[in-house]
Amino acid sequence: MGFVAKILLVDDEPAFCQLAQIWLEKSGYQVQTAADLESAKTCLMRFDADLVLLDLAMPPHFDPHHTLAAIPDLASRPVIVITGNAERDLALKAIANGAWDFIAKPLDPDMLAVVVKRALTKHALDKEVHTLKQLKLNEKSQCAAESYIGISSTAINIRALIERIAPTEVRVLVTGPSGTGKEVISRAIHDLSLRSDKAFISVHCGAIPADLLESELFGYHKGAFTGADKDKVGLLSLADGGTLFLDEIGEMPAPMQIKLLRVLQEGTFFPVGGRVQQSIDIRVVSATNADLMERVKSGEFREDLYYRIKGITLETHSLDQHREDIPLLIQAFLIQKTGANTGSSLSTKALQWFVNQTWPGNVRELKNALESVSAIAQNRDISMDDIVLLFPTGLEQVQVMPATANQLTLNTGLDEQVKQLEIYLIKLALQESLGNRSQASRQLGISRQGLLKKIERYQIA
Repeated sequence: MGFVAKILLVDDEPAFCQLAQIWLEKSGYQVQTAADLESAKTCLMRFDADLVLLDLAMPPHFDPHHTLAAIPDLASRPVIVITGNAERDLALKAIANGAWDFIAKPLDPDMLAVVVKRALTKHALDKEVHTLKQLKLNEKSQCAAESYIGISSTAINIRALIERIAPTEVRVLVTGPSGTGKEVISRAIHDLSLRSDKAFISVHCGAIPADLLESELFGYHKGAFTGADKDKVGLLSLADGGTLFLDEIGEMPAPMQIKLLRVLQEGTFFPVGGRVQQSIDIRVVSATNADLMERVKSGEFREDLYYRIKGITLETHSLDQHREDIPLLIQAFLIQKTGANTGSSLSTKALQWFVNQTWPGNVRELKNALESVSAIAQNRDISMDDIVLLFPTGLEQVQVMPATANQLTLNTGLDEQVKQLEIYLIKLALQESLGNRSQASRQLGISRQGLLKKIERYQIA
C-alpha cells in the first residue's frame, strides 16, 4: 500500500469543510478538519498532517492578522492559506510568515488539487533531503568519533568533547606534545561542525618565515612588494565560512599576533598593499605544544590573544601515558595503508615489541616506524625478523626490575623493596596485557583506579 498524505483543513464553515474534504478524499488524501486554531493545534498532536489548509477569518477573533501570526507555529509542514479576502497585502504577509501559497474563495477544485499536489511534493522532497543530510551527519559523526583512535580514558574523553564542541562556534585550543594527534582533533571538529561543507585551512605558524606569514594569511595586491606581479588570495579568505587551523600558534611572531588579534576581534583585515577592508567569517581552532601561559608571562605571547583563542582547551598526552591504545593504533594504521581485507598483521612478539618501546615522537613516530617495517616485510605478517633489520639496537626487552627475588636483600629498607616489587609487578602486568590497564589491574587484583594511582605515584611510563 502506497503512502497516503494527511491534510488538516482548518475552517469555521461546516459546509465548506464538508465539500473540500470530499474533493480531497477523492484525490486519495486522508483529511481531518478543525473549526479554529486551538482545535487545529490539538488535532496536530494526534494527526501528524503533511499539509495544512488554513482559513484566515477564524473564531473567536475573526481577524486575518491574528491567524497570520499563528502560521509560524504550523510551518513544520506546508501551510496553504484560504480566504475570501484576496487582498494583495494579506497574500504577501502570509508568504512572509511562512505560508506555502495563498488561494482565494470560492475555490476551484482543479486549482486546489494542483496547489496541494505541488506543496506535498515539495514537502516530501524536503523531508527526504533532511533525512539524507541527517544520515550524512551521522556518518560524519561516526567517522569523526573514530578518527581519534584509542580505548584509553584519554581517547574516550577527547572523542566525547569533540562531539559536544564541534556543532558550536566556540574557539578551541588543542594542547599537548608533538605527534599526539592535535591536527586530527582539529579536523574532526571541523568535519562535525555546521561549517563542514566549507574549507578547512591549515597554517603552520612556525613553518612560514615571519616576513612571509602576513602575505600568506592576508593575501596581497599586485605591486605590494618586489615580486608581487599579481594579486594573491590569502589563507584567511580561503577559509571564509569554514575553519582556520593555526598549528603551533605559540611560534607566531609578535607583530603577527597583533594583526591576528584584530582579525579575531573585528572579523576584518586589509590585504598587504590593499586599501579596501575585507570581512571574513571563520572559526579558529589553534594548537600548540608549548605552555602558552608561560609564554604570556615571559612576554613571548600576547595575553589578550591567548584569551581570544583559548575558548575551550583540549589536552592530548604523550603515547607513553596511554600505551593501551598502541595495539588499536597499529591495527588502524595497517588498515589505512593496505585496506581491511588485504592488510598486514603483526606476530605476537612483534606487537609486544611495539608496545614495549618508548616513542618520544608519540603517535607520529609509532606510525612512521610501523610503515617502515611494513614496507620491508616480505610476507603479510610482520615478524621480529623484519623489525631487527631496521631496529637492531632496540630489541632488548625492557628490564622492568630486579629479575628474581634473589636480588632482594636486607641492605635496602623494606619500604623501598616493596616499592621496587610493586613497580616490577605493575610493569610485568602491563607488558603481558600489551598495555591494557584494565586487564593489568585484574591480573594484579586491584581496581583500575588503584592501578592508575600507583602508575602516577611511581611515574611508570
